[in-house]
Amino acid sequence: MSAEFPHLSLVLGGASSGKSLWAEGLVLSSNRSPVYLATAEPSDREMSEKIARHQERRDGNWQLIESPIDLAPYFKTVSSDHVILLDCLTLWLSNLMMAEKNVDFEITNLLETIANCSAPVVCVSNEIGLGMVPDNTLGRRFRDCQGQINQRFAAAANAVTFVAAGLPLVLKAPEGTK
Repeated sequence: MSAEFPHLSLVLGGASSGKSLWAEGLVLSSNRSPVYLATAEPSDREMSEKIARHQERRDGNWQLIESPIDLAPYFKTVSSDHVILLDCLTLWLSNLMMAEKNVDFEITNLLETIANCSAPVVCVSNEIGLGMVPDNTLGRRFRDCQGQINQRFAAAANAVTFVAAGLPLVLKAPEGTK
């Protein structure tokens, strides 16, 4: 990695692949004040337990912001002394779809907001396109929208890493790095 921390990094992986843990380490390597922008909602016991496990991993130095849908305002409030971890785009998409939001508009708005953010941003997202084709319309729509988010964020990102079994595979490195 270059001395300059990438403005936008995307960390992809399957469910429970270690992508969030790897992204947290990436954020901490920036030597900036970490901000955790969480999109998950504790909708059931299993999700509450997963959120608790994520919180237990982080020390008290992380600023926590919980926002299931409206992410853009938070990117306007941080300084360049911070680094934002957005975890995760997949749950954000689910929240958008449940709220019947215009997904394309929301993606465009978020990407524009991140481009104008003074702090670097690391986004976590699930790669769900490697599995079976869903057997229903909503599942296929979700899979297609998730693929679009991943493609659009990867195109805009300076760095993209795929994490499988806790191991990172660099798909796109910042210019000037090997």
